[in-house]
Amino acid sequence: MAGRGNFSNRLGFILAAAGSAVGLGNIWKFPFEVEAGGGAAFVLIYLIFCFLLCFPVMVTEIAIGRKTNKNAVGAFNALGYSKWNIIGKMGIVAGVVILSFYNVVAGWALGYFFEMAQGNFSVGKEFGSYVSNISTTGIYAVIFMALTAFVVSRGVSAGIEKGAKILMPTLIVMILGLLAYSLTLPNAMTGVKYYLIPEFGELNLKTIGGALRQSFFSLSLGMGTIITYGSYLSKKENIISSTVSVTLFDVGIAFLAGLMLFPLVAYSTGGDMSNIQGGAGLIFAALPSVFESLGAGLGSILGAFFFLLLSFAALTSTVSLLEVPVSYVVDEHKISRPKATAITAGVIFIAGLPSLVGNGYSEMFTSFVTYIGAEKPVGFMDFLGHLADCMLLLGGFLIVTFAGYVWKKENLNEEIAIGYEGYENSRVKIFIGFAVRYLCPALLGILFVMVVLSNFFGVDIIN
Repeated sequence: MAGRGNFSNRLGFILAAAGSAVGLGNIWKFPFEVEAGGGAAFVLIYLIFCFLLCFPVMVTEIAIGRKTNKNAVGAFNALGYSKWNIIGKMGIVAGVVILSFYNVVAGWALGYFFEMAQGNFSVGKEFGSYVSNISTTGIYAVIFMALTAFVVSRGVSAGIEKGAKILMPTLIVMILGLLAYSLTLPNAMTGVKYYLIPEFGELNLKTIGGALRQSFFSLSLGMGTIITYGSYLSKKENIISSTVSVTLFDVGIAFLAGLMLFPLVAYSTGGDMSNIQGGAGLIFAALPSVFESLGAGLGSILGAFFFLLLSFAALTSTVSLLEVPVSYVVDEHKISRPKATAITAGVIFIAGLPSLVGNGYSEMFTSFVTYIGAEKPVGFMDFLGHLADCMLLLGGFLIVTFAGYVWKKENLNEEIAIGYEGYENSRVKIFIGFAVRYLCPALLGILFVMVVLSNFFGVDIIN
């Protein structure tokens, strides 16, 4: 254990695990899911699903990791179920796939930080040209992967934990600082009301399905990250309370990001919120003009500040994504961490080249595949995103199935009880047992089918 490394305390684990969950999606996706789903009503449903669905899955992943002190593949081998290590292998592949294109987008954010710092607000109007200029975006992608590799190469305590203890508090301060300023802008309260006031009339089956889907994807489940981080967690720590803290941390940051973002959007539209669209288009194409309208000096400072925030959020995720395959290489192939990190980061960067060129530079990867029944093709990056969505859900489904029916809930409960006095006679134990055997497999199985049909066949069964 000494050679492998551990988190030095509970806070280190919580910040690292929360960092793996907090990422670009918290800033450009979650706020608009909230708005589209009825504002505060969506948040309430989302929170319910986080604890009904995600909480038991995360507890299970942490318990498996801590029980074995192994990576996502080695954990199943150590438990004596080597045939089930396919779950860990699939998780590693999913993490590699996600990091290969996520690093490209993170490079865009880093590049925009430098563009804003120089006062080049026109980059937003030229977003298509910017992302297709691989000589520029490629350099930033290399820099971002190098930063990620540097943190991971330093190990668990000196690298991942120390990085999380710097990045996560800084990220919160940056969000709060930009939030405070955005609330002073004209029409800011229009944006806040648009974001927060519940619209229960918007609640329908599609909204509920969206909350269910968002809750799972937002917490880095099903791809081995939490198993790996759990393997570094001390036996004295309470798995249940740690999981609650990680979940609330992720939801809290995502919610604050919305409070920060919507006043900026309302300011840019003069209070007209009728045709607002989220996603990368808003962040990279529309927001630079918002910062420009604040004046060259202030706009440059705030613009750079925002995209630095975005880069910090991305880095907390890329570190966890890289740690999963690195941990596997270190544990299973006995390669030193620095060497394993360099090799793995290099391979993943090369795997990300199609995503780098698939945004206008290469026609083949820009229009990579046309799904059944679709009118137009999707790019390589979008294809990987759709594939990863399905892999994560399948991974989560298999993990709880393994824990509930193969490893058995008695063994799961035994590990959870370590560090939690009174767990054996608690209602939490009853809920975990029910959720792992029945609730989570059912919800994840249904959600997996829904996402496969939606992503690849254009079939929305809840619309």
